[in-house]
Amino acid sequence: MPLFNYRAIDADGHTVSGRIDAQNEIDLDMRLRRMGLDLINGSPVGNHQLLGMQSVPRRELIHFCFHLEHLLRVRVPILDGLKDLADTLEHPRFREVVASLVDSIEGGQTLSQAMEAHPKVFDTVFVNLIRAGETSGKLSDVLQSLTETLKWEDELASQTRKLAMYPAFVGTIVIAATFFLMTYMVPQLKLFVRNMGQALPTQTKVLFFVSDLLVAYWYLALIVPLIAFIAVRILLHINPLARFRFDSLKLRLPLGGDILRKIILSRFANTFALLYASGISVLEAIRTTQDVVGNQAIRRGLERVEQLIGEGQNVTAAFQQTGFFPPLVIRMLRVGESTGALDEALINVSYFYNRDVKESVEKVQQMIEPLLTLILGALLGWIMLSVLGPVYDVISRIAT
Repeated sequence: MPLFNYRAIDADGHTVSGRIDAQNEIDLDMRLRRMGLDLINGSPVGNHQLLGMQSVPRRELIHFCFHLEHLLRVRVPILDGLKDLADTLEHPRFREVVASLVDSIEGGQTLSQAMEAHPKVFDTVFVNLIRAGETSGKLSDVLQSLTETLKWEDELASQTRKLAMYPAFVGTIVIAATFFLMTYMVPQLKLFVRNMGQALPTQTKVLFFVSDLLVAYWYLALIVPLIAFIAVRILLHINPLARFRFDSLKLRLPLGGDILRKIILSRFANTFALLYASGISVLEAIRTTQDVVGNQAIRRGLERVEQLIGEGQNVTAAFQQTGFFPPLVIRMLRVGESTGALDEALINVSYFYNRDVKESVEKVQQMIEPLLTLILGALLGWIMLSVLGPVYDVISRIAT
């Protein structure tokens, strides 16, 4: 549905402006009238203006689910609850989305059908869970589960950012310091060392060679990594095989690969448990979670799981053949399947990975600081040894 910019007058005579979804200008006028506004003018938003405007912060979704759940528990009609929420939301784009939900529901759609029109805000998992809650009559319970899941994802994202921020900051400092030393300090010391008139060791020659390259082609040192990064991004976007191999490589990286695997499987287990506990079938839950993992290698494994279960294998055997899950998780699934409590087993799997991810992130955070310090010390030590080595040799000869 197109998005329109509008200017309108409210009941107090004040001019207000914003964006809202509408089929055309007539539909725009009708939607604004339902909101108590009189349209002054409106125009469709161009595609270039929509960049970065479709997504909504996760914290806004948490606020939405939490308050809508409590409104439904005290038996407030869903339409009235959405109208109340639209008035309290601070994010302008999300406020327009909720207003669009109100209009769609007034037009005869269900909440899940209305949400499907906003895939950038409500993903497939979100919509399927809402649909399951509507079908089972447990929409408030589903919203409570969504709130907890979104809080967990927000906490996980915060931990991941914390894990990446320190290496990125220190790495930037190391690169900047090395660039300064190679392009400013080393060229000045090179003249002094060469004037001593003695043969230079290999490590000093290598240092001076690298320094000369950076001084002569410093702009390439800045541009080439950027071009390479853009080229890799384009290649991964247009070539599925390259994306698959890159995602597989990420899972095999030292330290980070194991953490990434656990984060992805944690997200999968948590989403799968939530979908299955809401009454969605195993096959449909696996098919839905394939869009959540964000890694083509693990996605292909889940597609294989879906195929095996469709051919008649049980859940445990299908997951065991992927090779992604440790024996403890497979054992949990086997017990849950044999006792008829697969939903509880999936929740235990989710808990297992949640705890494992937290512990792994904490361990890596403790290891990163000394590792980066070691790298920085080794780099600076090589530069100082390469420069001061010839000076020390000359001093030693004079002393003898």
